[in-house]
Amino acid sequence: MRLVHLDLKGAAPRVSYLEQVFPLLSQLGANGILIEYEDMFPFKGELEILKSPYAYSEEDVERIQQLAELHKLEVVPLVQTFGHVEFILKHEKYQHLREVERFPNSFNPHVPDTLVLLKSILSQVIEKHGRSTWIHIGADEVFHLGEGMDSKNWMSHNRGDMGTMYLKHIKEVLSFITTQYRGRRALMWDDMLRKISVGALRGEAGDGSGGTRAGVSAVLVRVATPAGVLPSGRQEPTPGPAGTRVSGEHEEPQASSCHWHQYDHYSVLCELLPVGIPSLAICLQTLVNGGFTEETKRKVLDTLGFQSMELEQSTCEGRGAFPGAEIYHMVEQVNGHLKESILKALEEESAIKGWFSPYHRKRQFGNPRNMESFGSKVLKLHEDWESFVRDLRAHLERVYFPDTVEEWMEENINPYLDQLRALVRDYR
Repeated sequence: MRLVHLDLKGAAPRVSYLEQVFPLLSQLGANGILIEYEDMFPFKGELEILKSPYAYSEEDVERIQQLAELHKLEVVPLVQTFGHVEFILKHEKYQHLREVERFPNSFNPHVPDTLVLLKSILSQVIEKHGRSTWIHIGADEVFHLGEGMDSKNWMSHNRGDMGTMYLKHIKEVLSFITTQYRGRRALMWDDMLRKISVGALRGEAGDGSGGTRAGVSAVLVRVATPAGVLPSGRQEPTPGPAGTRVSGEHEEPQASSCHWHQYDHYSVLCELLPVGIPSLAICLQTLVNGGFTEETKRKVLDTLGFQSMELEQSTCEGRGAFPGAEIYHMVEQVNGHLKESILKALEEESAIKGWFSPYHRKRQFGNPRNMESFGSKVLKLHEDWESFVRDLRAHLERVYFPDTVEEWMEENINPYLDQLRALVRDYR
């Protein structure tokens, strides 16, 4: 399986954009999509509180699966069942389920309500993915596990083995899935398992000698995004051997190419999907060809419509012909020129420093002769960037919901453009 992991906890794309992207992913060698919905899933009933105002509708979720099927991509839904549950535990309603009261990161595995809630969440997601043979239970980065009083008490009575405590909760989750949804195979991330002793793994997961099988078909390993070809993005440490197995059936190694929209539910946006596509293309073709060969590079260039790319310089030459290529280039412009051009105008223009300082602007006085020496240049710079930002916003609105567009603008444009806007306003 070569899965592209869409982490929708921020900057979730509109379904109309996925319609353009799925054929590209298939062409580049993906055969599945790992979808971490978080608050973008259309939860119902008591779980409705978890939904984002821009959550996908039930029709959207069905459409995503139809599109995936059309392009021979298997959909694997991901439900976080231990850590990375800020979108749940931030709500007062579920605050009592936190491992540590102050932090909304991880579930307390000792409170019965935790499993009751997880069963409800898993049921809603699994039942909306009737075509899927897999369910991914996340289970990575369970921050603060063992720090809560319930966990400390449990460990004091169980030889202090945090690995066994972790596996006990995972086994309960898996037991529900295998009992309730026969034939559904489970995946999980590998990072927490690496810290657990072989003895604990054998004892909890079962080693064929009387232990109970936990029902994990395979453990999924993230493949690092190559350092390059992105104006910005998160780099993951390169993983160990793909396809580490816990127990269950013998599966081929699994690998996934990750695209983060946010590091966690509270962080700023990392990168936009169109910006990450060149790196994603390299990941997929490297997986297909077993290395970053000349053949890999040529296929990526031809598919994306670039003339050349330099990984060391993080650059792609050419217009590009992939969905969202305009956004890719416009983000490059923002990262490469916006801040630099505005700070240069504001800090290096002697007439501004000498005759239109914060002191002058606050008291609203200045010599017109000196102001005219920089006015036309500043007005032109302002007009050019405002025009550019209008175009960028229009492109972003075709791909993203309003909350993403606003957040991206506030984080990446406004800190610099607002300085120029304020200067122009005072000048006028």
